[in-house]
Amino acid sequence: MQTMLLLTVNTGSSSLKLALYEKENLARKAILSVERIGSIDARLIVHGSSGAKEHKIRAKNHVDALAEVIHDLPELFSSALHAIGHRIVHGGADHLKPEAITTHLLDELREVKHLDATHMPQALAVIDSLMRQFPNVPQFVCFDTAFHRSMPEFAQRYPLPRWTSDAGVRRYGFHGLSCESILAQLKLIDARAAMARLLIAHLGNGASVTAVQNGRSIDTTMGFSPTGGLMMGTRCGDLDPTVMTYLARVRGMTTDALEQLVNAESGLLGVSGESQDMRDLLVRAASDRQAAEAIELFCYVARKHFGALVATLGGIDTIIFTGGIGENRAPIREKICRGLTYLGVQLDDKRNAAHEGVISAESSRVVVRVLATDEDLVIARHVASLLKERSA
Repeated sequence: MQTMLLLTVNTGSSSLKLALYEKENLARKAILSVERIGSIDARLIVHGSSGAKEHKIRAKNHVDALAEVIHDLPELFSSALHAIGHRIVHGGADHLKPEAITTHLLDELREVKHLDATHMPQALAVIDSLMRQFPNVPQFVCFDTAFHRSMPEFAQRYPLPRWTSDAGVRRYGFHGLSCESILAQLKLIDARAAMARLLIAHLGNGASVTAVQNGRSIDTTMGFSPTGGLMMGTRCGDLDPTVMTYLARVRGMTTDALEQLVNAESGLLGVSGESQDMRDLLVRAASDRQAAEAIELFCYVARKHFGALVATLGGIDTIIFTGGIGENRAPIREKICRGLTYLGVQLDDKRNAAHEGVISAESSRVVVRVLATDEDLVIARHVASLLKERSA
């Protein structure tokens, strides 16, 4: 009997990640990713039991990347494909849970795609392509913003006239699927801690921190778009809005140029002048003043937001680092936590250097953990649950 498979699709700004799961037990069969889409260095990486294998491919855009994957690995896209689940970064104010893709839903998502021009156009293009190629396979979407709809109403507002909220200007929050993944793992490790006061720090090329209490989002650093909050790889994070009007007046910058500035030319790349990759900056920091300054600013901004979110929780019990930087860069975790001793945070240097699951010292009042996020598994679980509802 042929094994029925679920495919998850995670569309990034310049990447595409696909994962295949067995429908019945959600055992992962394969992970495929395309990186550096749009450049001459685009490459397909296939993660298997024997490690990762990669080779260059042609991928001018995300649809090209998807076509190359299907062409190179047709056996993974056979008649056994039972359902497809997509990560959608922005669900707007109305989409609060995973749902089946319909023509009406796609029309609604196209109407809000301008709220996240970095991810939404690519994601919708990939959905359109897969809908054409697999017209009889049910497809579903999971929204990164849905997790944060539990935030208090006042925390979702900006201090602007109410008509702006009616026009869609509000704090949506992102990295929700990552937060779901971390909470699910923590419930298995320590169910009581999962219901206490948490900070989930998803630190990567995109970065955010979320305050969680009783398993629900209380507040988060990203707001109207994934540009806000922390300093990131190429995004500036929070910014005095007058900076934008000043640059428009004095430098004559257009809205498109300003959007390019804050999303693609700022953050670690902008401050260092060289790289958005924390790995590169850590190597160069000893001899490159700008690289060192970019690292210091990244950690300083993170500490400020940690402190603000702890205030919304009225204290802190657990801090969890995740994401590419959060999981793998011990010096960054150390620099951030060094400034949090007033909260009762004490790291164990050896545990931190070894990337252990718990990196705090035994005497620390706050437990500090490192957990690998798994957004794809969260999507697969939602898809499996929706399929069960359909067949009930």
